[in-house]
Amino acid sequence: MSRISFSILCPAFLVGACIAVAFSLTSGAMALSTSQSLLALWDSLWGTDFSGLASYQQLVVLDLRLPRTLLALIVGAILAQCGAVMQGLFRNPLADPGIIGASSGAALGASIAIILLPLAIQGVAIPVAAFIGALLTTLLVFNLAQSENGTSVVMLILAGVAVTAFGGAMMGFLNVIADDQALRDITLWQMGSVAHVSSNSLLLCLVVMLVMAWYFQRHAQALNALLLGESEARHLGIDVERLKVKLIVMVTVGVGVTVSVAGIIGFIGLVIPHLVRMLTGPDHRTLLPLSAIVGALLLLLADIGARLLMAPSELPVGLLTAVMGAPFFTILLFKQRKTFI
Repeated sequence: MSRISFSILCPAFLVGACIAVAFSLTSGAMALSTSQSLLALWDSLWGTDFSGLASYQQLVVLDLRLPRTLLALIVGAILAQCGAVMQGLFRNPLADPGIIGASSGAALGASIAIILLPLAIQGVAIPVAAFIGALLTTLLVFNLAQSENGTSVVMLILAGVAVTAFGGAMMGFLNVIADDQALRDITLWQMGSVAHVSSNSLLLCLVVMLVMAWYFQRHAQALNALLLGESEARHLGIDVERLKVKLIVMVTVGVGVTVSVAGIIGFIGLVIPHLVRMLTGPDHRTLLPLSAIVGALLLLLADIGARLLMAPSELPVGLLTAVMGAPFFTILLFKQRKTFI
């Protein structure tokens, strides 16, 4: 497949994302025109009244659909970048934060915080607990995959499967002892949703996304060197083990934050880097920013689908990403089966 240059793909995907944003602002149980929805944003910024929308319609656009749209874009960008980094770090197309158990660990940490901590401190404690759960899970899987010969990718994935299964069992236990409200919150986390967003969580995700984008881009050359192999990267002066720890911690921060605000949204980190890599090649200097844009676009489209497929009811967006990602993952396993034999 011929490669397409970054200068063509980046503007094209950005235009697609802008169109998706406009569609997202008009999609939902209440029918609003695109022009009125966009003018409502203009009115909000400059204090004008060009949209002609009633106050309750402006509320729908500005307080419900706009924060939800922004959260979907940010979470999609974070997850796609985390997936690209994990695949580059372990030189394996099947590695993503969900496969190695980070998402499961974050959800388990968040669930423990929901059940055990008072409601007054849950707003702060849940992201922290999600981060700690994701970090502990990732470090456990990483250590299990380590040997004197380096990091075994097969062991990494198998350990991730085992830890994910254990996390699922623990969450099942928590579901049994949880009260009705906690059970409802945990179930929402497990299925993934960007519907419940606050200004604080949106700001937190935005800061994390910007820091991650800068940090990952700074290490793009090191990730390119790792594609040659760990020994070759060491000969080029890269401290491979230190690089792994730093990037894994940053990925864990991203996964922990996204899980704490949007639950488990799988396969974005697995699918998007592959799609971008097929279009532009494996160079992380272009792969990382394009993955962020395409990941944001795909999760926003999935959220629009979640709102429209069973309107006026909504599907959890994590279900749609799983439906899209599971066949893709199966194809990857089929292509990689010779590696595992």
